[in-house]
Amino acid sequence: MPHDNITIVGGGAGGLELAARLGRRLGRHEGRRRIRLIDRSIFHLWKPSLHEVAAGSLDSHQEGLSYPLLARRNHFSFDFGDLQSLDLAARTLTLAPIHDADGAELVGRRTLPYGVLVLATGSGANLFDTPGAEAHAHRLEDVADAEAFNARLTAAFLAAAHSDQRVLRIAIVGAGATGVELSTELLEGHAELSAGLTEDQHFALDVTLVEAGPRILGGLPDAAAGKAHRTLAARGVKVLTGAAVERVRADGLDTAVGPVPADLVVWAAGVKAPPENARLGLEVGRLNQFVVDERLRTSAPDVYALGDCAEAPGPGGRPVPARAQAAAQQAAWLARVLAHPNRDPGPFVYRDRGSLVSLGDRGGVGSLMGNLIGPSFLIEGLLAKWAYMALHLDHHRAIIGIRRTGLLALSRLLHRRVTGRLKLH
Repeated sequence: MPHDNITIVGGGAGGLELAARLGRRLGRHEGRRRIRLIDRSIFHLWKPSLHEVAAGSLDSHQEGLSYPLLARRNHFSFDFGDLQSLDLAARTLTLAPIHDADGAELVGRRTLPYGVLVLATGSGANLFDTPGAEAHAHRLEDVADAEAFNARLTAAFLAAAHSDQRVLRIAIVGAGATGVELSTELLEGHAELSAGLTEDQHFALDVTLVEAGPRILGGLPDAAAGKAHRTLAARGVKVLTGAAVERVRADGLDTAVGPVPADLVVWAAGVKAPPENARLGLEVGRLNQFVVDERLRTSAPDVYALGDCAEAPGPGGRPVPARAQAAAQQAAWLARVLAHPNRDPGPFVYRDRGSLVSLGDRGGVGSLMGNLIGPSFLIEGLLAKWAYMALHLDHHRAIIGIRRTGLLALSRLLHRRVTGRLKLH
């Protein structure tokens, strides 16, 4: 398998970690940078942090890491662009033109060769063809989505503080990790904002979490999900289960258990890759993910896929779940394969190390499994919160190293102490 010109499309958790690992192993060889990363953003943000950007408790420009800077430090090259098409026979990929905010073309369509191609383009929310969802629901698929929602949220805060009703209603569709974490971030942000308002500007924040399934946090054990449900209820979040959304309206939701009025709707349910994947000439599954085998190979030679965009065989005959830890494990495995093509590491095996959910500054809940202590054990409160933060720091360690990660964590802690929790722009 050729080493030269390993091209990775998508700089999310898996794609960036793969580029960094390969760059450090192969990028210095003969003075050439043989690893190329392509992404449609100029900076990287850990996707599990998007709900914090949306709620205003995290500044994406402070948290984000520049791809060109990461490329220099990890000995890979970076190209800004969006994948448009593949020519599998010629082993080339085409990037779409780049336009400025006014629509003027800055960079024309480009065609680039590849020796080995890795697709790590991620996925987005699954709207399940729900009427009105496309028009009226905010999604949190990338930084632009999160910032757009935060802008709407800031305007809604201002309007609510000067309205006669003195209430802002937000409905969140989907009670997985993103929906649950967003609900707590919104409440804590509202509490901090309220502390700085005059008494005649105080308004209530009405958050409703809408879940089609029988309980929230379907990926967690019953005990952890139950703890989270009780915590949310105690903080004032209305939790509706068995409430499949039938329609999204400009002023709320129609659900199986009745209407839910809302000024803002966030869709955080389901995972589905973009339909454009089906037009690249590779086999895709029902969720538009690239079908890969136990070695992450797609239906084309020397084309791999990992992370949320890949439908990979997992435990119990089910696909590997679309989770950050799965992408990181796949990146580490594929880095060994591509760096040492003459060694056989065996097939990729996903190991579920558990799930952690942040419940704001007060703590979290989670389960730890796999190779840790027995089949699983539950953690909650500050221990779960610290474990959740450790996952984020471990991702940074993989791409910027231990020392820089420590300095980054310290600087952000000090910045938060000075500026406060809520960032409104």
